[in-house]
Amino acid sequence: MTKKAPKTSETNLPSSEPKRLNVFERYLTVWVLVCMVVGVALGKLLPDVIATLSAMEFGKGSQVNVPIAIFIWLMIFPMMLKIDFGSLGSIARKPKGLMITLFVNWLVKPFSMAFLAWIFFHYVFAAWVDPETAKSYTAGLIILAAAPCTAMVFVWSYLTDGDPAYTLVQVAVNDLIMLVAFAPIVMFLLGVADVIVPSKVLITSVVVFIVIPLTAGFITRTFLLKKYGKTWFEEKFLPVFHPVTVVALLLTLVLIFAFQAENLTTKWIAVILIAIPIIIQVYFNSSLTYMLMRFFKVQHNVASPGALIGASNFFELAVAVAITLFGPSSGAALACVVGVLVEVPVMLSVCNICNRSRTWYGRALPGGQNGQCEV
Repeated sequence: MTKKAPKTSETNLPSSEPKRLNVFERYLTVWVLVCMVVGVALGKLLPDVIATLSAMEFGKGSQVNVPIAIFIWLMIFPMMLKIDFGSLGSIARKPKGLMITLFVNWLVKPFSMAFLAWIFFHYVFAAWVDPETAKSYTAGLIILAAAPCTAMVFVWSYLTDGDPAYTLVQVAVNDLIMLVAFAPIVMFLLGVADVIVPSKVLITSVVVFIVIPLTAGFITRTFLLKKYGKTWFEEKFLPVFHPVTVVALLLTLVLIFAFQAENLTTKWIAVILIAIPIIIQVYFNSSLTYMLMRFFKVQHNVASPGALIGASNFFELAVAVAITLFGPSSGAALACVVGVLVEVPVMLSVCNICNRSRTWYGRALPGGQNGQCEV
Protein backbone atom coordinates (compact mmCIF):
# COMPACT_ATOMS: atom_id res chain seq x y z
CA MET A 1 0.00 0.00 0.00
CA THR A 2 1.44 3.35 -1.10
CA LYS A 3 1.72 6.06 1.52
CA LYS A 4 0.37 9.43 0.62
CA ALA A 5 2.87 12.22 0.49
CA PRO A 6 2.31 14.77 3.21
CA LYS A 7 0.71 17.99 2.10
CA THR A 8 3.17 20.83 1.77
CA SER A 9 0.78 23.23 3.45
CA GLU A 10 0.62 21.11 6.60
CA THR A 11 4.18 20.05 7.20
CA ASN A 12 7.34 21.74 8.33
CA LEU A 13 5.79 25.16 8.21
CA PRO A 14 6.77 27.87 10.66
CA SER A 15 4.51 27.97 13.66
CA SER A 16 1.60 30.36 13.38
CA GLU A 17 1.58 30.76 17.15
CA PRO A 18 1.95 34.43 18.08
CA LYS A 19 5.37 35.47 19.27
CA ARG A 20 5.75 35.99 23.00
CA LEU A 21 7.27 39.41 23.47
CA ASN A 22 8.03 41.20 26.69
CA VAL A 23 5.93 44.17 27.74
CA PHE A 24 8.33 46.67 26.21
CA GLU A 25 8.43 44.99 22.79
CA ARG A 26 4.71 44.23 22.71
CA TYR A 27 3.68 47.83 23.33
CA LEU A 28 6.62 49.59 21.68
CA THR A 29 4.40 52.01 19.77
CA VAL A 30 2.64 52.94 23.01
CA TRP A 31 5.96 53.53 24.78
CA VAL A 32 7.10 55.84 21.98
CA LEU A 33 3.87 57.84 22.27
CA VAL A 34 4.21 58.01 26.06
CA CYS A 35 7.78 59.28 25.68
CA MET A 36 6.57 61.90 23.24
CA VAL A 37 3.88 63.13 25.63
CA VAL A 38 6.28 63.21 28.60
CA GLY A 39 9.03 64.86 26.57
CA VAL A 40 6.80 67.55 25.11
CA ALA A 41 5.30 68.21 28.56
CA LEU A 42 8.78 68.63 30.06
CA GLY A 43 9.80 70.90 27.21
CA LYS A 44 6.79 73.12 27.80
CA LEU A 45 6.73 73.06 31.62
CA LEU A 46 10.49 73.26 32.23
CA PRO A 47 11.90 75.20 29.27
CA ASP A 48 14.93 76.54 31.18
CA VAL A 49 15.97 73.09 32.40
CA ILE A 50 15.58 71.59 28.93
CA ALA A 51 17.51 74.49 27.39
CA THR A 52 20.35 73.88 29.85
CA LEU A 53 20.45 70.17 28.98
CA SER A 54 20.33 71.00 25.29
CA ALA A 55 23.32 73.33 25.65
CA MET A 56 25.56 70.75 27.35
CA GLU A 57 28.35 69.76 24.93
CA PHE A 58 31.58 67.75 24.99
CA GLY A 59 33.81 70.79 24.66
CA LYS A 60 32.93 74.14 23.17
CA GLY A 61 31.72 73.90 19.60
CA SER A 62 31.72 70.08 19.49
CA GLN A 63 27.92 70.05 19.06
CA VAL A 64 27.84 66.60 20.71
CA ASN A 65 25.09 66.78 23.33
CA VAL A 66 26.26 65.17 26.60
CA PRO A 67 22.95 63.69 27.90
CA ILE A 68 21.99 62.32 24.48
CA ALA A 69 25.46 60.84 23.97
CA ILE A 70 25.47 59.11 27.37
CA PHE A 71 22.02 57.58 26.86
CA ILE A 72 22.88 56.45 23.34
CA TRP A 73 26.10 54.83 24.56
CA LEU A 74 24.12 53.00 27.23
CA MET A 75 21.64 51.93 24.57
CA ILE A 76 24.10 50.91 21.84
CA PHE A 77 26.76 49.21 23.97
CA PRO A 78 24.57 46.21 24.97
CA MET A 79 23.58 45.79 21.31
CA MET A 80 27.22 45.73 20.26
CA LEU A 81 27.89 43.05 22.92
CA LYS A 82 25.50 40.73 21.05
CA ILE A 83 27.33 40.97 17.73
CA ASP A 84 29.56 37.98 17.02
CA PHE A 85 31.92 39.18 14.32
CA GLY A 86 33.24 35.64 14.04
CA SER A 87 29.94 34.78 12.33
CA LEU A 88 31.06 36.76 9.29
CA GLY A 89 32.69 33.58 8.03
CA SER A 90 29.27 32.12 7.24
CA ILE A 91 28.75 34.68 4.47
CA ALA A 92 30.67 32.55 1.98
CA ARG A 93 28.11 29.72 2.33
CA LYS A 94 25.01 31.82 1.60
CA PRO A 95 25.85 35.24 0.20
CA LYS A 96 22.74 36.11 -1.83
CA GLY A 97 20.56 37.45 0.98
CA LEU A 98 23.36 39.57 2.39
CA MET A 99 24.31 41.01 -1.01
CA ILE A 100 20.71 42.04 -1.70
CA THR A 101 20.37 43.66 1.73
CA LEU A 102 23.63 45.58 1.29
CA PHE A 103 22.63 46.66 -2.22
CA VAL A 104 19.36 48.17 -0.97
CA ASN A 105 20.87 49.61 2.23
CA TRP A 106 23.80 51.40 0.64
CA LEU A 107 23.07 51.87 -3.06
CA VAL A 108 19.30 52.43 -3.05
CA LYS A 109 17.97 53.59 0.29
CA PRO A 110 19.97 56.80 0.96
CA PHE A 111 19.60 57.96 -2.64
CA SER A 112 15.89 57.12 -2.90
CA MET A 113 15.27 59.01 0.35
CA ALA A 114 17.21 62.02 -0.92
CA PHE A 115 15.16 61.92 -4.13
CA LEU A 116 11.84 61.65 -2.27
CA ALA A 117 12.81 64.48 0.09
CA TRP A 118 13.79 66.68 -2.85
CA ILE A 119 10.56 65.96 -4.73
CA PHE A 120 8.25 66.49 -1.75
CA PHE A 121 9.86 69.45 0.02
CA HIS A 122 11.01 71.39 -3.00
CA TYR A 123 7.97 70.78 -5.21
CA VAL A 124 4.96 68.93 -3.75
CA PHE A 125 5.05 70.73 -0.38
CA ALA A 126 6.65 73.97 -1.64
CA ALA A 127 3.55 75.97 -0.71
CA TRP A 128 3.91 75.00 2.98
CA VAL A 129 7.70 74.77 3.38
CA ASP A 130 10.14 77.62 2.69
CA PRO A 131 13.40 76.77 0.83
CA GLU A 132 15.70 76.92 3.89
CA THR A 133 13.40 74.76 5.98
CA ALA A 134 13.10 72.36 3.05
CA LYS A 135 16.89 71.99 3.05
CA SER A 136 16.89 71.25 6.76
CA TYR A 137 14.15 68.60 6.48
CA THR A 138 15.94 67.05 3.51
CA ALA A 139 19.18 66.88 5.48
CA GLY A 140 17.43 65.10 8.36
CA LEU A 141 15.85 62.51 6.07
CA ILE A 142 19.17 61.85 4.33
CA ILE A 143 20.87 61.25 7.68
CA LEU A 144 17.98 59.00 8.73
CA ALA A 145 18.15 56.85 5.60
CA ALA A 146 21.95 56.55 5.58
CA ALA A 147 22.01 54.71 8.93
CA PRO A 148 20.81 51.08 8.59
CA CYS A 149 18.95 49.70 11.59
CA THR A 150 20.97 47.87 14.23
CA ALA A 151 18.91 47.62 17.39
CA MET A 152 15.35 46.84 16.34
CA VAL A 153 16.41 44.42 13.59
CA PHE A 154 16.55 41.59 16.11
CA VAL A 155 12.95 42.28 17.17
CA TRP A 156 11.76 42.44 13.56
CA SER A 157 13.62 39.22 12.74
CA TYR A 158 12.04 37.45 15.72
CA LEU A 159 8.56 38.58 14.71
CA THR A 160 8.99 37.12 11.21
CA ASP A 161 10.69 33.82 12.15
CA GLY A 162 13.93 35.11 10.75
CA ASP A 163 17.19 33.15 10.84
CA PRO A 164 18.88 34.68 13.94
CA ALA A 165 22.42 33.75 12.87
CA TYR A 166 21.99 35.26 9.44
CA THR A 167 20.35 38.37 10.89
CA LEU A 168 23.39 38.75 13.12
CA VAL A 169 25.67 38.56 10.10
CA GLN A 170 23.63 41.21 8.28
CA VAL A 171 23.80 43.53 11.28
CA ALA A 172 27.53 42.96 11.81
CA VAL A 173 28.41 43.64 8.17
CA ASN A 174 26.21 46.75 8.11
CA ASP A 175 27.94 48.06 11.22
CA LEU A 176 31.36 47.53 9.66
CA ILE A 177 30.32 49.25 6.43
CA MET A 178 28.73 52.08 8.42
CA LEU A 179 32.14 52.87 9.91
CA VAL A 180 33.52 53.84 6.52
CA ALA A 181 30.46 54.60 4.36
CA PHE A 182 28.06 56.57 6.56
CA ALA A 183 30.01 59.84 6.70
CA PRO A 184 30.96 59.96 2.97
CA ILE A 185 27.41 59.14 1.80
CA VAL A 186 25.85 61.74 4.11
CA MET A 187 28.38 64.38 3.07
CA PHE A 188 27.87 63.63 -0.63
CA LEU A 189 24.07 63.72 -0.48
CA LEU A 190 23.96 66.79 1.74
CA GLY A 191 26.32 68.48 -0.70
CA VAL A 192 23.97 67.63 -3.55
CA ALA A 193 21.10 69.00 -1.44
CA ASP A 194 23.14 72.22 -1.02
CA VAL A 195 23.57 71.73 2.73
CA ILE A 196 27.04 72.59 4.00
CA VAL A 197 28.26 70.25 6.73
CA PRO A 198 31.69 70.45 8.39
CA SER A 199 33.38 67.10 7.72
CA LYS A 200 35.08 67.23 11.12
CA VAL A 201 31.72 67.39 12.93
CA LEU A 202 30.24 64.49 10.95
CA ILE A 203 33.31 62.29 11.42
CA THR A 204 33.27 63.11 15.14
CA SER A 205 29.65 61.93 15.28
CA VAL A 206 30.55 58.62 13.63
CA VAL A 207 33.45 58.10 16.04
CA VAL A 208 31.37 59.00 19.11
CA PHE A 209 28.22 57.06 18.24
CA ILE A 210 29.59 54.10 16.25
CA VAL A 211 33.32 53.53 16.67
CA ILE A 212 33.50 53.95 20.46
CA PRO A 213 30.53 51.71 21.43
CA LEU A 214 31.38 49.16 18.72
CA THR A 215 35.00 48.91 19.91
CA ALA A 216 33.98 48.80 23.57
CA GLY A 217 31.44 46.06 22.83
CA PHE A 218 33.94 43.99 20.85
CA ILE A 219 36.66 44.22 23.52
CA THR A 220 34.24 43.46 26.37
CA ARG A 221 32.66 40.53 24.54
CA THR A 222 36.01 39.01 23.59
CA PHE A 223 37.42 39.32 27.11
CA LEU A 224 34.35 37.95 28.93
CA LEU A 225 33.84 35.03 26.52
CA LYS A 226 37.43 33.94 27.05
CA LYS A 227 37.26 34.35 30.82
CA TYR A 228 33.77 33.02 31.67
CA GLY A 229 32.54 31.19 28.57
CA LYS A 230 29.56 31.57 26.24
CA THR A 231 26.90 30.16 28.58
CA TRP A 232 27.66 32.61 31.39
CA PHE A 233 27.99 35.50 28.93
CA GLU A 234 24.64 34.88 27.22
CA GLU A 235 22.58 33.70 30.21
CA LYS A 236 24.02 35.79 33.05
CA PHE A 237 25.81 38.85 31.69
CA LEU A 238 23.71 39.98 28.69
CA PRO A 239 20.32 39.85 30.50
CA VAL A 240 21.63 42.38 33.04
CA PHE A 241 21.87 44.97 30.27
CA HIS A 242 18.36 44.53 28.90
CA PRO A 243 16.70 46.94 31.35
CA VAL A 244 19.61 49.36 30.82
CA THR A 245 18.95 49.37 27.08
CA VAL A 246 15.21 49.88 27.57
CA VAL A 247 15.59 52.69 30.09
CA ALA A 248 18.29 54.40 27.99
CA LEU A 249 16.10 54.21 24.88
CA LEU A 250 13.08 55.65 26.70
CA LEU A 251 15.11 58.46 28.28
CA THR A 252 16.71 59.24 24.92
CA LEU A 253 13.26 59.54 23.35
CA VAL A 254 12.00 61.71 26.21
CA LEU A 255 14.96 64.08 25.79
CA ILE A 256 14.62 64.15 22.01
CA PHE A 257 10.93 65.02 22.25
CA ALA A 258 11.65 67.57 24.99
CA PHE A 259 14.22 69.29 22.78
CA GLN A 260 11.68 69.25 19.94
CA ALA A 261 8.68 70.30 22.09
CA GLU A 262 8.27 73.65 20.37
CA ASN A 263 8.50 72.16 16.88
CA LEU A 264 6.14 69.28 17.66
CA THR A 265 3.46 71.56 19.11
CA THR A 266 3.73 74.49 16.74
CA LYS A 267 4.68 72.64 13.55
CA TRP A 268 2.36 69.63 13.65
CA ILE A 269 1.59 70.12 9.96
CA ALA A 270 5.33 69.76 9.27
CA VAL A 271 5.32 66.49 11.23
CA ILE A 272 2.63 65.13 8.91
CA LEU A 273 4.45 66.35 5.80
CA ILE A 274 7.74 64.81 6.91
CA ALA A 275 6.05 61.49 7.70
CA ILE A 276 4.80 61.05 4.12
CA PRO A 277 8.17 60.51 2.33
CA ILE A 278 9.40 58.39 5.26
CA ILE A 279 6.42 56.02 4.98
CA ILE A 280 6.81 55.80 1.20
CA GLN A 281 10.51 55.08 1.59
CA VAL A 282 9.93 52.28 4.13
CA TYR A 283 7.37 50.47 1.98
CA PHE A 284 9.38 51.00 -1.22
CA ASN A 285 12.65 49.63 0.15
CA SER A 286 11.10 46.73 2.05
CA SER A 287 9.11 45.72 -1.05
CA LEU A 288 12.17 46.03 -3.30
CA THR A 289 14.28 43.88 -0.97
CA TYR A 290 11.54 41.29 -0.49
CA MET A 291 10.91 40.95 -4.25
CA LEU A 292 14.62 40.72 -5.06
CA MET A 293 15.00 38.00 -2.42
CA ARG A 294 12.13 36.07 -3.97
CA PHE A 295 13.48 36.54 -7.50
CA PHE A 296 16.86 35.14 -6.45
CA LYS A 297 15.17 32.30 -4.50
CA VAL A 298 16.40 33.27 -1.04
CA GLN A 299 14.61 31.46 1.79
CA HIS A 300 11.89 33.32 3.65
CA ASN A 301 13.66 33.25 7.02
CA VAL A 302 16.46 35.30 5.43
CA ALA A 303 14.29 37.37 3.10
CA SER A 304 11.90 38.71 5.73
CA PRO A 305 14.49 40.16 8.15
CA GLY A 306 16.48 41.30 5.11
CA ALA A 307 13.48 43.26 3.87
CA LEU A 308 13.04 44.80 7.30
CA ILE A 309 16.74 45.69 7.58
CA GLY A 310 16.55 47.23 4.13
CA ALA A 311 13.69 49.49 5.19
CA SER A 312 14.30 50.40 8.83
CA ASN A 313 16.69 53.01 10.18
CA PHE A 314 19.16 53.35 13.03
CA PHE A 315 17.09 56.27 14.29
CA GLU A 316 19.08 56.60 17.53
CA LEU A 317 22.25 57.36 15.56
CA ALA A 318 20.38 59.51 13.04
CA VAL A 319 18.87 61.71 15.74
CA ALA A 320 22.23 62.03 17.48
CA VAL A 321 24.02 63.02 14.26
CA ALA A 322 21.28 65.48 13.28
CA ILE A 323 21.45 67.11 16.71
CA THR A 324 25.24 67.18 16.53
CA LEU A 325 25.28 68.78 13.09
CA PHE A 326 22.31 71.11 13.20
CA GLY A 327 21.24 71.44 16.83
CA PRO A 328 18.48 69.82 18.93
CA SER A 329 15.72 72.21 17.78
CA SER A 330 16.60 72.12 14.07
CA GLY A 331 14.40 70.97 11.22
CA ALA A 332 16.88 68.15 10.54
CA ALA A 333 16.50 66.87 14.09
CA LEU A 334 12.72 67.15 13.79
CA ALA A 335 12.78 65.06 10.61
CA CYS A 336 14.71 62.31 12.41
CA VAL A 337 12.34 62.50 15.38
CA VAL A 338 9.39 62.02 13.03
CA GLY A 339 11.27 58.96 11.80
CA VAL A 340 11.11 57.61 15.35
CA LEU A 341 7.35 58.20 15.48
CA VAL A 342 6.72 56.60 12.09
CA GLU A 343 9.11 53.68 12.14
CA VAL A 344 7.68 51.45 14.86
CA PRO A 345 4.05 51.18 13.67
CA VAL A 346 5.06 51.07 9.99
CA MET A 347 7.69 48.37 10.54
CA LEU A 348 5.19 46.30 12.53
CA SER A 349 2.89 46.46 9.49
CA VAL A 350 5.77 45.28 7.26
CA CYS A 351 6.34 42.36 9.66
CA ASN A 352 2.67 41.47 9.29
CA ILE A 353 2.90 41.60 5.49
CA CYS A 354 5.96 39.32 5.48
CA ASN A 355 4.22 36.80 7.72
CA ARG A 356 0.95 36.81 5.76
CA SER A 357 2.75 36.40 2.42
CA ARG A 358 4.91 33.46 3.55
CA THR A 359 2.84 30.90 1.59
CA TRP A 360 2.93 33.04 -1.57
CA TYR A 361 6.65 33.64 -1.15
CA GLY A 362 7.36 29.92 -0.72
CA ARG A 363 6.01 29.10 -4.18
CA ALA A 364 9.14 30.69 -5.69
CA LEU A 365 11.47 28.26 -3.91
CA PRO A 366 12.51 24.84 -5.25
CA GLY A 367 10.12 22.28 -3.78
CA GLY A 368 7.61 24.88 -2.63
CA GLN A 369 7.62 26.29 0.90
CA ASN A 370 9.74 23.49 2.28
CA GLY A 371 12.32 23.55 -0.46
CA GLN A 372 15.92 24.32 0.45
CA CYS A 373 17.84 26.72 -1.69
CA GLU A 374 21.22 28.35 -1.62
CA VAL A 375 21.08 31.79 -0.11
